[in-house]
Amino acid sequence: MKRRMGWAGALIALMWAAPAKADTGVIVRTSNLQALQALCALPTTCTVVEGLDGTLSQVFLVSTPLPVQSLLGLLSPLPGFVEAEVDQVISLVGPLLVPSPIPATLLQDRTLVPYPANSTTMVWNSYANQEAATIVEVQNAQSTFNVTGTGIVADIDTGVDLTHPALQGVLLPGYDYTRGQPNGSELSDVAPCPFSSCPPPPCSSATCPAPAQVNQSTAAVLDQSTAAVLDGNPQYAAFGHGTMVMGIIHLVAPTAKLLPLKAFKSDGTGALSDILRAIYDAVQKYNANVINMSFDFKTASTELQNALNYASGLGIICASSAGNDGMQETVYPAALQSVVVGVASVGSTTATESTRSSFSNFGNAIVWVAAPGEAIVSTYPYNSYAAGWGTSFSAPFVSGGGALLRGLKTTMNQPEAAAAIAHAAPLSDPGMGNGRFDLVPALQSVSGASGSPGYSVSALPATQAIAAGGTANYTVSAAPANGFNQTITWSCTGAPAAATCTVTPPTVTLDGSSTATATVTLTTTPRSVARPLVSPRSGPRNDLPVALAVGIAWLAMALVFGTLNNASRRKRNLAVATAVLVVALYGHACGGYGSVMGPVSPMLSSVTLSPSSVNGGSSTTGTVTLSGAAPSGGATVNLSSNSASVTVPSSVAVTGGATSATFPVNTSAVSASTAVTISASYGGASMTASLTVKPLGTPAGIYTLTITGTSGNLSDSTTVAVTVN
Repeated sequence: MKRRMGWAGALIALMWAAPAKADTGVIVRTSNLQALQALCALPTTCTVVEGLDGTLSQVFLVSTPLPVQSLLGLLSPLPGFVEAEVDQVISLVGPLLVPSPIPATLLQDRTLVPYPANSTTMVWNSYANQEAATIVEVQNAQSTFNVTGTGIVADIDTGVDLTHPALQGVLLPGYDYTRGQPNGSELSDVAPCPFSSCPPPPCSSATCPAPAQVNQSTAAVLDQSTAAVLDGNPQYAAFGHGTMVMGIIHLVAPTAKLLPLKAFKSDGTGALSDILRAIYDAVQKYNANVINMSFDFKTASTELQNALNYASGLGIICASSAGNDGMQETVYPAALQSVVVGVASVGSTTATESTRSSFSNFGNAIVWVAAPGEAIVSTYPYNSYAAGWGTSFSAPFVSGGGALLRGLKTTMNQPEAAAAIAHAAPLSDPGMGNGRFDLVPALQSVSGASGSPGYSVSALPATQAIAAGGTANYTVSAAPANGFNQTITWSCTGAPAAATCTVTPPTVTLDGSSTATATVTLTTTPRSVARPLVSPRSGPRNDLPVALAVGIAWLAMALVFGTLNNASRRKRNLAVATAVLVVALYGHACGGYGSVMGPVSPMLSSVTLSPSSVNGGSSTTGTVTLSGAAPSGGATVNLSSNSASVTVPSSVAVTGGATSATFPVNTSAVSASTAVTISASYGGASMTASLTVKPLGTPAGIYTLTITGTSGNLSDSTTVAVTVN
C-alpha cells in the first residue's frame, strides 16, 4: 500500500510539473498494452503514437513531455513492461566524399544499351557496363549461373523515383514512413517542384559539359539542370540517395523486385522508430527476402537488435554500410554481425579494387566484406544517372548478391548467405573482413546448384610399391567445369604411421578451361629393429655371501697360522682381529646394525631399465634399488626424464622392508634415434640410466591415400594406393 501511495504521489507531482519544451519519442516494449494506455491516458504523461512491430504488438512509440527518466520511473512498475529507449534521429548526411575536380569523362558514355540484355529497357552504357560491376563479376555470375535475381529486395532509405525508366517492371510501390502514406517515392520531397519545370529537362553535352557536384553525403554528381538547385541546399542534402542505391541493387539483380521503404527525408534525417516499422513491415506485410540498409549510426539500440533478430529468424538476408568516417569504430547496424553483413568500400577500378577507400570505416567488428564504393554510376531521379562515393553504394552490391543467391537456393537465409559471401577475394588490409566481394565464388559455394561451375580431381598412377624408407610420387589434377576459375587448396589424408603426405604446390588457381596439376609426395621412414638385449641384473643387492666368504677365508688363515705357532702372541692377536672383521662384515651385510654405531639409513644404490632400447611409442620398465631395506614407512624415490618424448612418474615408492621397486617408462614416436637420461634420487644419492628411443618406421602394408581439392564449400577427392614392403 505504501509503495502504491508513493508511486501515486510521484505521478501527481509530475502531472503538475511544467511540461518539456518539446515532446520526446520513446520506444517502449511491453506485453501489456492496456496498462501502457492507462498510464498515457493521464494528463501530461505520454501518448501512445503507434505500434512499431506489426502483428507482434509488443513495441510502441510513445511521445512524452516529461523528462525521459521521469517517464521511465512511471513505466517501471507497470505490469508487462520490459524496456524502453529514446527514439533516435539518424542522418545520412556526412562529409562530402567526391574528389575535386570531378572527372569530366565519368558520365560521358550515354550510349543506350538493353538491360537486362534480353529486355527492351534501355540504360546508359556507363551504368550497365561500369568497371565496378566487372570487378565483382556481375555479368559473369549472371550468365554462368543463369541467375538474375529472385524475390524482393527492400531498401530502407530516402525512397526512389518510381518513374525512372531503368527500374520499370521491378519497382513495387512501397511505403513512406516519414508521411505515413503509401508509395515510397522520393519525388514527394520535391513537391511542389523546385525546378523550372518538372521533370527538369536533361541537359545536353553542350549545356552540361562536365558533371556537377551535389551537396549530399553520397557526393553524387549529375549531368542535368537539377544540380544547380540541389547544390548547397540542405533541404535536398540526401535527395537521390535511395534511387541510386536501388539502381545498384538492380544492376546486380535486374529481375528482383525492388521495395522502397522511405524512412529518411530528402535532408537525410530519419527516425529509429520509422526504421523499426520498416523492418517489421518488410517481413510481415511485404514478404521481403533481402533488406538493404545504407546508413549507420553510433548509438546501440536494443530494439534494432530485436527487429533484425526477428527478420533473420524468418530467413531474411540483411546488409548494411560500414560508414564513411575513415575510422575503426563501432557503428550500427553493421556491428550486429550475427544478423547483418557489414560492407566497407574499396576502389572501383582494377588498379584500386584491393585498396580500402580512404573514407571507409574498417575493422572486423563491423566489416564482413568490402565492395566497390568509389565513382559508382547509378540511376538518379528524373531519368538521370549519377555517380557516388561511399559505403552506401558498397552495401547494395551485396544486397543484390543476396537476390542472386536466392536464385540458386530459394531457402537461403542470413547465416548461409553470410557464409557464401565470405568466399571473397583476399585483401592485405586486416580490417576488411573476409575480403573483396566476388559474386562468382559466392555463388559457387552454394552446394547443389544445378549447372554451377565446379571441377573434378584425379591422380596418377593409381598404385605404387615402395620399401619402408622410400618415397612415392603421384600427379594430382584438377579439371575445371563450366568455367570454374577459382583457387583450389589441396590436402592429403590416410598416410601410414611414421610417414608424411604433402602436396606441392599446396594451391592451384584454375582459369576456367585448363587443367592444373600438383605433385603428391608420400615419404616413409625405415623400420629399425632393436637387437635382443640381456636384461641387467636387478633386485635387492645381497652382500652377505661375499662378506662371509671373505671373513671365513681370513679366519681359516688365522687358524692355520695359530696352529703352526700356538705360542705366538702375534698370531693370536691376528686371529682375534680376523674374528672381529668377520662379525663387522656380517653386520653390514645384514642391514648395518651394530650395538656401537646404531642403524644406518639406506640410500639409492642403482636405477636400471629393462630393456634399455625401445622403438618410439613402446614402453620399458625401470627399477630403483636401495642399499638396504626401506624403513617401515617406505621410501619415496624421485624420478625425472630429460626428454619430452619419454615420460616417467614423478616418484616411485619402495615399501617398508623392501629394497627395490619398479616404475613404467613410456615413450612417444621419434623421427631419429634419441638418447634419453632417466634420473632417480633418494637418501642423498642420485643415479641415472640411459634409454635409447628409436624411430618406429613405416609398417608394411597396403595403404589408401585420399587427395582432396577444396574451394570454398566445394570439394572433390580421389584416392591412390601405396604398398609398403
